[in-house]
Amino acid sequence: MESSYIKQYPELMSGKKVMYVHGFMSSAQSGTVAMLKELLPKAHVFAEDMPIHPQEALELLKGLCKQHQPDLIIGTSMGGMYTEMLTGYDRIVVNPAFQMGETMHEHGMMGKQTFLNPRKDGETDIIVTKSLVNEYKDITQLCFQQVTPEEQKRVYGLFGDKDPVVHTFDLFNEHYPNAIHFHGAHQLTNKVAFHYLIPVIRWIDDRQQGRERPIVYIDYHILHDRFGKATSSMHKAYEMLIEHYDVYIVTDAPTNDSEYITAVQQWVEDYLSAPAFNRIVFSNQKQLLYGDYFITTDNESNFMGTTLQYGSDEFKTWEELIVFFDRLGGQ
Repeated sequence: MESSYIKQYPELMSGKKVMYVHGFMSSAQSGTVAMLKELLPKAHVFAEDMPIHPQEALELLKGLCKQHQPDLIIGTSMGGMYTEMLTGYDRIVVNPAFQMGETMHEHGMMGKQTFLNPRKDGETDIIVTKSLVNEYKDITQLCFQQVTPEEQKRVYGLFGDKDPVVHTFDLFNEHYPNAIHFHGAHQLTNKVAFHYLIPVIRWIDDRQQGRERPIVYIDYHILHDRFGKATSSMHKAYEMLIEHYDVYIVTDAPTNDSEYITAVQQWVEDYLSAPAFNRIVFSNQKQLLYGDYFITTDNESNFMGTTLQYGSDEFKTWEELIVFFDRLGGQ
């Protein structure tokens, strides 16, 4: 059972509008809406019940976008399918059901279905017919119809590596480069939001604000022990650092060992997942790196910023580094 405690991020999307688009058989009263409001207490998070007929739902969403001009749209499952179509806005789709008609058929969503959350219209259940399924098959044909280089920069896809319902990572990645796996299933839980959704929201908020955070490079070799397991308190330190800094993983770029590069990428995805997406730097010339801090065991790296020697008397473990950066307060 998940903890009821949710960490808050009042600095993220402060004063901005965040629209949430719910999944099939859900409503604007879902726990996800409440969770987003708690995570982003200074943002205006809003949602509406989606009509069961997809064309009506899409028209409603387009009207809401025109009326509210949201700074960010987050859609899950069926809502992710709709969200992709809402061009002109920054968007995050979580386990998007781009093949909604097939998903309904394959996962027993036919016949009488009960809504998971209360709805404004008071409806508690509906009958899903073949005709309705065909409506969803038709609406999904509109996905990916307005993909441009600009849109590709504005849309992020988050895909649970244990999702038993939707498997659209490859389809999304054919059209958008920001296709990101995370460790989780289909539902957007508190844990998934904290570890994987919030970092993506932070990237978007930083870009919108033109905010540049101090850069921290971390030597790949200090992330793990000689058995390839994460070093003690590494995850705790990493979570703290990405909240205040732009963090990159740095390692060698061996010309004749492409398997090493693949292995590093796999380890980072396995142990750090979504927050480290596109944040690995392969370089044999560390002195050319431009940034503020470099955490490494090499005290002769000739790094142009501040080198913090992991394993030294001052920084024997990640715990000492956590204290150091905590005192800096994001500087």
